[in-house]
Amino acid sequence: MLSTRAPAKINLTLHILGRRADGYHALESLVVFSGAGDTLSLTPGPALSLDVTGPTAPAAGASDDNLVLRAARNLAGRIEGLHLGAFRLEKRLPVAAGIGGGSSDAAAALRLLAHANDLAADDPRLYEAARATGSDVPVCLAGRARMMRGAGESLGPLLSLPLLPAVLINPGVPVETRPVFARLGLQPGESVSGGAHPEILSGADAPALLALLEKGRNDLEDPACLQAPVIVDVLAVLRAARGCRLARMSGSGATCFALFTTPQTAARAARAIRRQHPEWWVKTAALR
Repeated sequence: MLSTRAPAKINLTLHILGRRADGYHALESLVVFSGAGDTLSLTPGPALSLDVTGPTAPAAGASDDNLVLRAARNLAGRIEGLHLGAFRLEKRLPVAAGIGGGSSDAAAALRLLAHANDLAADDPRLYEAARATGSDVPVCLAGRARMMRGAGESLGPLLSLPLLPAVLINPGVPVETRPVFARLGLQPGESVSGGAHPEILSGADAPALLALLEKGRNDLEDPACLQAPVIVDVLAVLRAARGCRLARMSGSGATCFALFTTPQTAARAARAIRRQHPEWWVKTAALR
């Protein structure tokens, strides 16, 4: 049996540049990953199957439509004779939460199939299958910090960033991506004039990186707050936490994050928030 992590994807920034002629929104986003998330295993065999367990499995939907199977089929369609097998997904991340849980699961499936079939990590067919599966799947293949541009198909080089202690909160309200983008009201071919994304380079220390992140934004935050007003409450709680340096929504919501200077201050904040809001999903994380 082969096994790998499918970590949460966090958009530290998410700038919307406009809407392309093909209908997709053009974006620019600094993406990082947590140290924990879902777990996916593969037992190689002749038939393709998926068993989903774990605390958030009921919200993951029907197995036949799961992105794990979709990714596997997309890769099998590009590689004749691809060895498949039985996947087992331990689902811990919230669903429709803006942290790429399904996309990260799909990328994990491609990594496992690559290992089982002796494919190189940079085999272009892995990227092609990832792109065919979903916009966020390519950036999740490596599971490392990098810039994502376009509609997710253009990836910058892997970045070496300092570890960022964080608290993640999801209030338990699923937020579908399509209505959030629709609230932007952009027509195909329309551009947005906004501030340029700060240049992110490898090697910056934590204070320098935080200063750059403060110049960024998530352009989906306002429309997502209209879609799910509880996000406003989550952000207020995070910004009020002692030691919080920056609080922002990830992706299209509803998960939000706060960055702290030390793991200890993040842990104290998480404990206090859990006592105040036991119904929320509250996790500490090390983002990198």
